Amino acid sequence: PRMRKWFAEAETRPFWTDAEDEVLGNDGSWHTSNKATIWRWRAAFQNDFAARMDWTLKPFAEANHPPVVKLLGDPLPYAAGGDRVKLEAEATDPDGNALSYQWFYYPEAGGFAVQSGRSGNFIEIENANASEASFVVPRRAFKPGTLHVVLAVTDNGMPALTRYARVIVTVAGAEKAE
Repeated sequence: PRMRKWFAEAETRPFWTDAEDEVLGNDGSWHTSNKATIWRWRAAFQNDFAARMDWTLKPFAEANHPPVVKLLGDPLPYAAGGDRVKLEAEATDPDGNALSYQWFYYPEAGGFAVQSGRSGNFIEIENANASEASFVVPRRAFKPGTLHVVLAVTDNGMPALTRYARVIVTVAGAEKAE
């Protein structure tokens, strides 16, 4: 068989080229793989590409534009186990489209570890589909570190566009990222 050039050598710079994420699939089950890493982002990046094509062909008023998201409060707070962390943001849409909010815990980006098994959403975010939400930092952690919570704000335009903001909580026992 013919050797493809991109398989000719092993990865010499091990940096996120084969990262794994745990993602809730369309089948309702949790999946962990290096293929699943893009599942949660796929609709947003494909819609973003479609909108960019519209921007080249349509007048400004006829194309959809992304929401503008602003975190309120400290984007790099400190917390300890048992603390309630308040999440708050505001968003506007340049086209006046309705907006939806979704806060989610993104464990792959941080060092905080609450368990070792696969079980899906480790941290329950209250009011996760609102501009103001909160969660309680688990008291029992396998490892303190940074805990990343992402906000996805999506408009109802065509195509629907999403923009993100992130809160990085430093849990007691870990150093704050500078």
